[in-house]
Amino acid sequence: MLSTKSERPHFPDRERLIANLYIAFEAVISNRLRSILTALGIIFGVAAVIAMLAIGNGAQKEIVDQIKLVGLNNIIIKPIVEQTEEQVSASDLFLQEKNKYSPGLSLQDKESIIDIVPGIKTISPEIVLDTYILNNGIRRSAKLVGVEPAYFSIFNFNLEEGKVFTDQHLQNGMPVCIIGKSIKAKFFPSENPIGKKLKCGNHWLTVIGVLEQRIISENSISRLGIRDYNMDVYTPLKTVLIRYRNRDLITQSMIQKGSNETAQKNNNYHQLDRLVIQVNETEKLSATSDVVARMLARKHFDVVDYEIEIPELLLKQQQRTNDIFNYVLGAIAGISLLVGGIGIMNIMLASVLERIKEIGLRLSIGAKKTDIVNQFMFEAIMISVTGGIIGIILGVLMAYSVSKFADIPTVISFGSILISFGVAATIGLLFGIAPARKAANQDPITSLRHE
Repeated sequence: MLSTKSERPHFPDRERLIANLYIAFEAVISNRLRSILTALGIIFGVAAVIAMLAIGNGAQKEIVDQIKLVGLNNIIIKPIVEQTEEQVSASDLFLQEKNKYSPGLSLQDKESIIDIVPGIKTISPEIVLDTYILNNGIRRSAKLVGVEPAYFSIFNFNLEEGKVFTDQHLQNGMPVCIIGKSIKAKFFPSENPIGKKLKCGNHWLTVIGVLEQRIISENSISRLGIRDYNMDVYTPLKTVLIRYRNRDLITQSMIQKGSNETAQKNNNYHQLDRLVIQVNETEKLSATSDVVARMLARKHFDVVDYEIEIPELLLKQQQRTNDIFNYVLGAIAGISLLVGGIGIMNIMLASVLERIKEIGLRLSIGAKKTDIVNQFMFEAIMISVTGGIIGIILGVLMAYSVSKFADIPTVISFGSILISFGVAATIGLLFGIAPARKAANQDPITSLRHE
């Protein structure tokens, strides 16, 4: 007998737990409507947490993707081509008083920035031309972008096949190009484009590389003012200047256009369409931007015909705003969970008052106080866990609906589901303690006499 007891010391306790769990399950099932109403706070709280974290993760991912699109630690300088009436009037007044003009954004600005401004990692000038592409009887409009190899590293472009421009391509302005993924799919759907020729405008360019596809949302295109890179054709900067257009050179047609005052005001005299500066340290972005602005003001004779942007700082400010929004949503979801926990405690306390006679009967026939505690604890945990599961399903559906119908990116992570489920179970445990103890402390004789 002694050996038998020592072999099975925990079986009675295990059987008691199973019996208490079964009694709790029967109590929850027999009061289904009340149990569901009790769990509503948990259901909506968990759903709010899931949806909130999904929206927050989606916004975070979108910002990270946008930072990759604009590059890290970049300062972007763009020429101002079309000025407002106020800018034109102010510029005209200045020119009349000082008799000076701006040479526009040019390669000389690039060289000056490299020579004067410290902390520059690399710099990339760009010229963007609207043109058309023709091959195999297919024609469509596209952008021809004159760049240097630094452009691809700054904006995290990877080649799917082929190679980037060599020094020979750059120095001699050779007619070569690297095409985007969509250009390949449109003009070379069933063949390898490397070595093939593509007519861009009036010139034939030889394809030497194809870029990997970049997934760009419409939101990113409109918010960041970027192009669909998959539809661009890239050629060496010098190729554009030699074979297509160099706005830094004065021609007879430009002089004739300059005789018309309106045309002169709106004419694009800038050699470059964009100049991207990448600095070594994020902390020095603003200071470097100020130095570049002062240098350009001096070289452009104080004519502000350019604008300077720091996309990464703007995106980080947006990220901070999103974080605050997520904190607010989290607080609302937390309050909802707290209310749900209080609801569970209140309903369980009311359930104790309704079932005093049942509690007294169980105590009188041999049930221990721990059995009563376990019974009511199991009921509270069942309600909260069931509410948590329903809330998780509802939260996933909400996140999916937001992504599909509101066009807001959402990312549902396993961690958010695990946290929500854990919170739901913890709430059931914490808010079930007081009712369980109240039930266990009932006097059996008094309980049996209760009406």
